[in-house]
Amino acid sequence: MDPTFIILALAAVFGIYMAWGIGANDVANAMATSVGARAVTVFGAICIAGVFEFLGAFLAGGEVTSTIRKGIVDADLLAHDPNTLVYGMLGSLLAAAVWLTIASRFGWPVSTTHSIVGAIVGFAVVAIGFDAVHWDGVISIAASWVVSPVLAGTTAFLLLISVKRLIFNKEDPERYARRYVPFYIGATAMVIGLVTFIKGLKHVGMDISLFEGLAMSLVLAVFVGAVGALVIRRIPLGEDETGEFRFAGVERVFAVLMVVTASSMAFAHGSNDVANAVGPVAAVVSVTSTGEVLQKADVPTWVLLLGAVGIVVGLATFGFRVMATVGREITELTPSRGFAAELAAASTVVLASATGIPVSTTHTLVGAVLGVGLARGISALDLGVIRTIFMSWIITLPAGALLSVIFYFTISWALS
Repeated sequence: MDPTFIILALAAVFGIYMAWGIGANDVANAMATSVGARAVTVFGAICIAGVFEFLGAFLAGGEVTSTIRKGIVDADLLAHDPNTLVYGMLGSLLAAAVWLTIASRFGWPVSTTHSIVGAIVGFAVVAIGFDAVHWDGVISIAASWVVSPVLAGTTAFLLLISVKRLIFNKEDPERYARRYVPFYIGATAMVIGLVTFIKGLKHVGMDISLFEGLAMSLVLAVFVGAVGALVIRRIPLGEDETGEFRFAGVERVFAVLMVVTASSMAFAHGSNDVANAVGPVAAVVSVTSTGEVLQKADVPTWVLLLGAVGIVVGLATFGFRVMATVGREITELTPSRGFAAELAAASTVVLASATGIPVSTTHTLVGAVLGVGLARGISALDLGVIRTIFMSWIITLPAGALLSVIFYFTISWALS
């Protein structure tokens, strides 16, 4: 059988497996707050994420993808031996996918980016040498374990405190909800606009500056906030209810808002994180078709479709475990708390994109949920679950690296 066909077939299988792992872990993680807050059902989350993740991955995920993920490995050292890159990318894909399967099985929300980076570092060290790895890049990624959850957690904490003081602690929360929720809606639109204009549209060839993105996002925020104010006036908030029930109408508003936020973030996530699956596949396709190691390679449409389908199937078949951990086991979520966590996570991603800080979507959202819990006191958090999550983060890079070494040697032996 033609060796090229075998290599491309393996790349396709491992790529869709990796995409499945992203769906099972990362996408489930992104939808967890909506499910945990009971803003949507598990089936509803699968439907929402399925549609918007697929659209994001397929329509806006076709950027020119670096074959050497995040600049972690010196591509020049591979120029004399293209097969090393092919075997390394295949081994890295399989290693990251297997680790994501293990993590998802136990409900651990880990970073898919860290999984594939760890895998590529592992193969590069054994196949090329210790000096082939750009260790400053690895250190900056490791630093994001602290930066992203702390930043998102602080933002979520402050957001929830503001919601409490401006709305829930008032004598007439319904009236104050009508007054202030449009501003939260506008802030959500602002963040989503920034994600789309500054980061997302780069994938379709539109390079928008930070100033232009801010201006367009501000216009969008004002418009969406005004529309939100009109819609909220028509929602019955339960003015005649007393006690805890008087918050039910307010929570209904936040529940609707969470569906909008989750849909938009699913699109953004699909457009960005599909690269973790299709990037290495694109590298293999590029080498097998040109015989050369290129620093960048265009992603073929069929590869993009492969990644989009894999993400949706992963969420639908295995995503419930991670959704349960993040959405229900860390702390109890309501729509207003879940909204604060989602908006804080999205804001952190936008800030990181603008400043170039490498962050993990997973770590960011988990940190935001922790911040929401802390706003209610340390007793509102399940410290045992948090400890397990932190341990899974620490071992992701070395686990990916070790598995990659094993698979690299196995694939090299089988295909040589």
